[in-house]
Amino acid sequence: MATVATDAEKGPTAVPAQRTAPDVDHDDRSDSFSIKASSIFHKALRMGRVEEKGIQPIAVEERQMTRFFNIFTVWFSINANILGITFGMLGPLAYGLSLRDSSLVILFFGMFSTVAPAYLATFGPKTGMRQMIQARYSFGRYIVSIPVLLNLATLTGFIVIIYVVGGQCLAAVSGGNLTPDVGIVIIGLLSLFISFCGFKVLHYYETYAFIPAIIAIAIATGCGGSDLKKQAAPAEPASASMVLSFGMIVASYMIPWAAIASDLTTYFDPKVPSWRVFAYSYCGLLAPTIPLMVLGAAIAGALPNVPEWSEAYEKNLVGGILAAMLSSAGGFGKFVVVILSLTLLGNTGGTMYAITLNFQTLIPGLIKIPRYAFAIVVTVIVIPTAIRAQRDFFVNLENFVALIGYWSASFIGIVVVEHLVFRRGSYASYDHAIWNVASSLPIGAAALASGILCFGLVVPCMSQVWWTGPIAKTTGDIGFEIAFVLSSLFYVPLRYFEKKVTGR
Repeated sequence: MATVATDAEKGPTAVPAQRTAPDVDHDDRSDSFSIKASSIFHKALRMGRVEEKGIQPIAVEERQMTRFFNIFTVWFSINANILGITFGMLGPLAYGLSLRDSSLVILFFGMFSTVAPAYLATFGPKTGMRQMIQARYSFGRYIVSIPVLLNLATLTGFIVIIYVVGGQCLAAVSGGNLTPDVGIVIIGLLSLFISFCGFKVLHYYETYAFIPAIIAIAIATGCGGSDLKKQAAPAEPASASMVLSFGMIVASYMIPWAAIASDLTTYFDPKVPSWRVFAYSYCGLLAPTIPLMVLGAAIAGALPNVPEWSEAYEKNLVGGILAAMLSSAGGFGKFVVVILSLTLLGNTGGTMYAITLNFQTLIPGLIKIPRYAFAIVVTVIVIPTAIRAQRDFFVNLENFVALIGYWSASFIGIVVVEHLVFRRGSYASYDHAIWNVASSLPIGAAALASGILCFGLVVPCMSQVWWTGPIAKTTGDIGFEIAFVLSSLFYVPLRYFEKKVTGR
C-alpha cells in the first residue's frame, strides 16, 4: 500500500528519529563502537520502514489508513503465486478426480470456506487488534497460547511448502548448477528480508506484487496450453468420498487465513463499512486462488500424457513442470520461471509478518523481544525443515494440509459465537484496557473445552493416509465441517456456565 510509516507503528522501544552518541574518551573506544553500531542498526530499521510495534492494540487515532482497496490487493498478492497451483494438483494426483470434478470442488468449497477469513478481517479496523489478541476475549490470556501454537505450526508449515516450491523452480532453470537445497536457502533469505518490514511496507509491496505474478503465470499457461488439453481419463468416477476429501484440502488452504485475517487490517480507519472490508477480503482471497488451483488440476491431469512434464516432475516436481512448460521459450522461459519462484515472496511476506506477531502472543515475556527478531528464528528453523520435507513433498503436503483445517474450523466457530452471541456483535466490548490483563479476560475454559470436545466426532470423520474414521469411510473427510458446527454448539452452554461461575 502506498503509504509511509508513521510514529503509530513504532513501539515504546523505537529509537527517536535523531540520535547522537555521547562524547567519549579515546580509552572508551569499545563503548563508542557499541553505541554507534546500535545507532546505525536502528537507523537502518527506520530507513527500511521496519515496524517495531508488536501486538499492542492500535488506538483509534492511529487507525488512519483510508486506501481501502489495498485490503483487496494485499490478499490478492498473497495468493497470486504458484502455491495455489501446487494445491490444485492434489485433485487428480491424490484423489483421482478429473479436471471437471476438481474444478467444481475448487469453486464451491473455495467460495464456502473463504467466508470465514473475510468476515474476521472486518474485526481489524473496528477493534484495532491482531487476530490472536482478539481471540484472548474468548480463550483468555493464557489458554490462547494453544491456538497460537497451532497457528504457528500452520503458518510455518505453509512457509516450508513455499520454500520447497520456490527452491525447486530455481533448481529447474539452473541446468544442474543449483540444487533444490540451495534454491530453498535463496528463497528463505529473500523472504527474511521482506519479513523485516512492517504493516505499511507490506501493504505497499503487496499493492504491486501480483502484477508480475499474473503476467508470468499467463505466459506459462500460454506456452503449455496445447499440452494442457491432453487430460488423462480418471481411473474411476468421482465418488462423494473423493469429492469431500479434496474439498477438505481446498478448505484447508483457505480457512487458516482466518487466524491472521485482522493482522492485515488493523491500521485502517474504523469508519470503513464492514461490508466493504469483507468484500475486498473475500474477492482478494478467492479471485487468484480458484483459477490457479484449476490450472494446477489441469497440469496434474495432463501429466501422465506429456512425457516431458513427467520427466521434469520426477526431478523437480512443480518447478520442473513449470520449466518444462516454458522450455519452448528458451532463455526467456527460464527467466519467467525465476519470476514465478519470486512470486512466492508475496505470500511469505504476509505469512511471516503474522508469524512474528504470533510469537509475541505465545508467551507473556516474548512481547519484549522485537517482532523482527522472530523472523530470523523462524528462517533458521524452516530452511533445514524445508530441505528435509522436499524428499517426499506431496505426501508431506497432503498430510499437513489435511490436519490444519480441523483446528482452524473449531477456532473460527468459537470466536464467531463469542462475538455474535455473547458480545452481541459489539466491537466496543473488546476493551483495550484489559487486552493483557488475565484477571479481567475470560479464563478460556469454555473455549478450550469446546475445542477438545468437538474432536470426539471429528476423529471418526477424518480421512487421512494414516487414519480413516468409520464415518469417513462412507462419507469422505467431513472433519472440518463437524469441527466448526460442534465447537460453535458446545461453546454456547459452556461459555454461559463460565460467565456464571467467574463473572467474566
